[in-house]
Amino acid sequence: MGELRVQRKQEARTAGERTKDGRQFVPAVEIYETPEAVVVRADLPGVPRENVKVSLEDGVLTIDAAMPDQPADGRRMLVQEFERGHYLRRFTISEAIDQGRISARMTNGVLTLELPKQAPVKPRCIEVQCG
Repeated sequence: MGELRVQRKQEARTAGERTKDGRQFVPAVEIYETPEAVVVRADLPGVPRENVKVSLEDGVLTIDAAMPDQPADGRRMLVQEFERGHYLRRFTISEAIDQGRISARMTNGVLTLELPKQAPVKPRCIEVQCG
C-alpha cells in the first residue's frame, strides 16, 4: 500500500503534540484498496458531521473532529458514560493519489474518505522537430 503511509494506532497516539484541552482520541481506521482508489473508514461515534474537518496540506491528510461537550438539542444529561473529546489522525499520501479528487462522507458515525488513484501515464511518441 505505497499510496498511503499509516502509523499504527499507538504510534499516532504519541506522535502529536497536545495543544487542546480534554481527552484526545485516535480514531480506529479500516483501509482498503480498489483498482480505482484507496478507501479510509474512520470510526467517529457520536461526532456530528459539522464537527468533522478533513484537510490536506503538504501531502498529509488530517482528520480532525470533536465530540461536543453537551447535546445541542437542550437535553440535560443525567448519566454520561460516553467519553467526549477530540479525535485526530494523520496519513501521508503519495503522488499516486489524485489529491484534487479526494472525497469524504459521514454515515452513522463513520467517516469514509475516498482517495482516487492517479491515472497511469500512458507511453507516447514525441515527435522530434527540426531546427
